[in-house]
Amino acid sequence: MIHHERVKPDHHVYPPDEWNIIEKKFNPNFLAQAETMLAVGNGYLGMRGCPEEGGPAGQEGTFINGLYESWPIVYGEEAYGYAKTGQTIVNATDTKIIRLYVDDEPFWLPNANLLSYDRRLNMKAGMLEREILWETPSGKQVLIKSQRLVSFQHRHLAAISYEVTVQNAHAPVVIASQLVTTHRQNSKDDNDPRKAKAFKDKVLHPLMNVVQDRRVVLCHSTKNSKMMLGCGIDHTLETECPYSYKGESSEEFGQVVFTVEAQPGQSIHLTKYMAYHISHTASFEEIDDRVERTLERAVTMGFSSLQIGQQEYMDEFWRRSDIQVTGLSESRIKRSNVEIQQAIRFNLFHILQAAGRADTTGVAAKGLTGQAYEGHYFWDTEIYVMPFLIYTNPRMAKNLLSYRYRLLDKARARARELSINGAMFPWRTINGDEASAYYAAGTAQYHINADIMYALKKYVNATGDEEFLKEYGAEMLVETARLWADLGFFSERKAGKFCINGVTGPDEYNTVVDNNVFTNLMAQGNLRYAVETMEWLREKDPNAFAIVKNKTQLDLAEIEEWKTAADNMYIPVDERLGIHPQDDSFLDKKRWDFENTPPEKYPLLLAFHPLTIYRHQIIKQTDVVLAMFLHGENFSLEQKKRNFEFYDPLTTGDSSLSSCIQSIIAMEIGEFDKAVLYARVALLMDLADVGGNVKDGCHIASMGGTWMTMVYGFAGMRDYDGVLTFRPRRPPDGEGIMRIPLTMRGQRIEVEIDAEARTVKYSLREGEGLMLRHEEEEIHLTKDDPTATRTMGEDS
Repeated sequence: MIHHERVKPDHHVYPPDEWNIIEKKFNPNFLAQAETMLAVGNGYLGMRGCPEEGGPAGQEGTFINGLYESWPIVYGEEAYGYAKTGQTIVNATDTKIIRLYVDDEPFWLPNANLLSYDRRLNMKAGMLEREILWETPSGKQVLIKSQRLVSFQHRHLAAISYEVTVQNAHAPVVIASQLVTTHRQNSKDDNDPRKAKAFKDKVLHPLMNVVQDRRVVLCHSTKNSKMMLGCGIDHTLETECPYSYKGESSEEFGQVVFTVEAQPGQSIHLTKYMAYHISHTASFEEIDDRVERTLERAVTMGFSSLQIGQQEYMDEFWRRSDIQVTGLSESRIKRSNVEIQQAIRFNLFHILQAAGRADTTGVAAKGLTGQAYEGHYFWDTEIYVMPFLIYTNPRMAKNLLSYRYRLLDKARARARELSINGAMFPWRTINGDEASAYYAAGTAQYHINADIMYALKKYVNATGDEEFLKEYGAEMLVETARLWADLGFFSERKAGKFCINGVTGPDEYNTVVDNNVFTNLMAQGNLRYAVETMEWLREKDPNAFAIVKNKTQLDLAEIEEWKTAADNMYIPVDERLGIHPQDDSFLDKKRWDFENTPPEKYPLLLAFHPLTIYRHQIIKQTDVVLAMFLHGENFSLEQKKRNFEFYDPLTTGDSSLSSCIQSIIAMEIGEFDKAVLYARVALLMDLADVGGNVKDGCHIASMGGTWMTMVYGFAGMRDYDGVLTFRPRRPPDGEGIMRIPLTMRGQRIEVEIDAEARTVKYSLREGEGLMLRHEEEEIHLTKDDPTATRTMGEDS
């Protein structure tokens, strides 16, 4: 089932542009969606795209990755092992507010007479920019220019350049730069379980406030999680006009007010610097010192220096990441080449904003663009986001794997709560504790363990980082393999095969089932990688092997047990249908009545009781089809075709994570029209508000899926054995050129696919050399022979 765009582009208001998301008219009806799409962040700090001066009530938000409040999960009926404590990302003190008054009249966007309006997310520069010409009721024309950035080079710092020019008159101008601690932590006014918890009581409690000259600092702490938050603002003002200023602060508010006698045509240029620091352990005095040091450095550097640093960071990011498309027509994709290029960059840019400086944390499902899903980290990161990071920015991928390693002790403790050996990583979390209150669609998704290990293997294969595998990966592999060995059993009823019962796969419309094919295949991969790694360590580095063995108290007999379990994993096939049953009971269920389910009933989770959904053949998101992508080496092409044809009509699209995978497999089996349709849905998930909930934040995993659609789908890349293999297929009426940069083992290559010419060109851009495959042919790129051109295969 293909869900279509809810928002059709109005090119007068939102003109397509390859490097910018442009808004040419203030649109209060689209404010919440625009706040998401025009958000800026760096992976640590994120700010929704709200106007500096405020506006109609949207979902104003400033978020810090890892800043959360905890709360007791209340169950109607308790049971042993249930998650006890929820976690929700906190809407931090808002520092981006700048109130403007001309002739004592406030500039208020909904009522302002705007002679011109241009707001744009500049993805090339990494900034939100705006230029407005406002005519006051008395006829004075005021030009307002602003630039907002959250620095990638300086993790704790954001800045706004705010320039006001009264063009045709003298006027008193007041600029009030504020920071406000909000009590509005969420507005959960419906029954959508995807939204964040609404706190009734105050979350941020004041500890101190300081005002000194043009600087204001506030410090707060959360009540339950005991986290410390410090934030502050500082300013410079450049103008030839006479002015004065005054600062003030209270427990939850601070401001510096600049009063200016504006002269015609003379600019008033305010630069506002904003710093944020959090800690579990530091005192508020220490947090205050950190904030003030950050602000002091920012004022010394100046906005232009921050801007230059931001541009340097963005240039390097795009050099490594930018997928370029040219020569596409609208006939098949229904969007212009410019729109497609814009959408690709929009998705990649927001992944960067979610992960770039997430140095010690995970990546939330919505990044730092909204509070939905409580700001939790899921499996999304490892399966959908990590491939992009691994092949373009491997340092970021390593940081995310390091974060998982730091949770290992909590994962061990959670496994003990569940009466299993080894470690059980949380399905959803911020601090490492399981925060899913619904075990059937949460804790039962044991595949989270294998998902993390799958990402580990992909990272090590792509980077050659064996030291990380030795120091951290091997220990995680031992503990996750132990879980699978204990969770499963050799079933006499299944001819002695290793079975895993009582689990939930990616499809949350079929929960607590036996022998979910996805879970069994991922577990098999996890077990085999653990065996390979420990045997490799024992042979190549006995000292490292001894360290891991000692840390984990490993019995060598366990390795053989893992090997036996993996070799005998139960992977069912229904001979009559020629497909892999999603689980033991799926084929015995009644097919959902799609024909009589109206569009407004989707997503089904908001319209039907779970038990109604569970008793039917219906799929929230790809399950077997995802397994065919991640472990495609275990399926023949014919099996892939049969599975896809069976499961695709049953997949609702209620999850944003389906369309990208459906596109990849459709491309592989020669269903090109479907591949394009699903790719378009993934590509425009947020820009066209496909799910109808972009107001709540970006779909970061789907954005990662967009990259996978281009690379694994249209370019046909596979990396099962640690070697990049490309099998691009020329579609009917093929057209256009796509260029993809990739980093493998420190070597940077570019893959150029020319559909019309039926050629694929492989180029070594940096490094000593790399072996890759085109179809079955090995190609060796070297400094002396850096390019190779081959012919594309035809659409099958």
